[in-house]
Amino acid sequence: MVQTPMTRERLSALREEIARLENENVPGLLKAARKGAPAGFEQKIGNEDAGVSRQVLPLGIAALDDILQGGLPLGGLTEIRTAETRDAGAAMGFVLALAVLCQDRGQAVSPVLWIGQGMTASEAGPPYGRGLQAYGLDTGRCIFSSPRTVADALWIAEAALSVPVFTAIILEIRGNPAQFGLNESRRLHMRARTGKVPIFLLRQAGEEEASSAIFRFRVAPAPAAGRPLPDGSMLAGSIGNPVFRVAVEKSRAFAPLELLMEWSSHARRFRDLVPETAASAAKRQPAHSVAELPASAGGPGGADEMGRVMAFQKAS
Repeated sequence: MVQTPMTRERLSALREEIARLENENVPGLLKAARKGAPAGFEQKIGNEDAGVSRQVLPLGIAALDDILQGGLPLGGLTEIRTAETRDAGAAMGFVLALAVLCQDRGQAVSPVLWIGQGMTASEAGPPYGRGLQAYGLDTGRCIFSSPRTVADALWIAEAALSVPVFTAIILEIRGNPAQFGLNESRRLHMRARTGKVPIFLLRQAGEEEASSAIFRFRVAPAPAAGRPLPDGSMLAGSIGNPVFRVAVEKSRAFAPLELLMEWSSHARRFRDLVPETAASAAKRQPAHSVAELPASAGGPGGADEMGRVMAFQKAS
């Protein structure tokens, strides 16, 4: 459709009004578009934060920080998703680790806001206070909200972003609800940029979709590595530090990246885990292993096969 000068003027005025409502400062961009310079939009995309000091949260892994251009933006939307519900615990652990890093970097009194829409807690469970403390999070600087609907969760998130007093905001939703799409993610991103507050969208069992998030990660659990013992040997098969299989699905890099990241709550940092190390640890026999129990007889269809039993040998 051919646009007349009046049509272009009305379109530019509409863009300015939308930008004003979304707290986006783009007058220079619209002036460039009025002059017939379509490259103005490309320049904005290539240099989104031109003229603004870009603060980032380094994750401590060189390969990942390079793709993130120094780290996660401390003013914008970052999405973390899982492909299945059973991976929700791993994604929650990954996001909580990001919250710990934000707390270490932020002010001593600034809280972290967790917004968990009701359906997510019924499927994967709510955060547990003592577990969060053991994980490295200062629960005294956390606020938890459990709205019933997605619309209520979005309202709380937007209201919190308009008052930039939080160290980080976590918004947990389930799947790909119709109430949360590209427009809603764009509003969150713009408000986060204006308030310079990071917001992490934790999408439980969600598919890839169009989003205004700068980065998107797909997180899944991975086997823990062995724990070092005082004598220098490695104890395999025990409960070690959590390990996440993280795939960078959306970034400004040309090639995707997938890596294993181990979180240490004691050191409060991530560590790049070599895949061969994790695989060899998983193949080792567990400590104090005993023989498999024999199947019971006489039952209908026989008993299901049992795995190895982790227990100490009998004392007598």
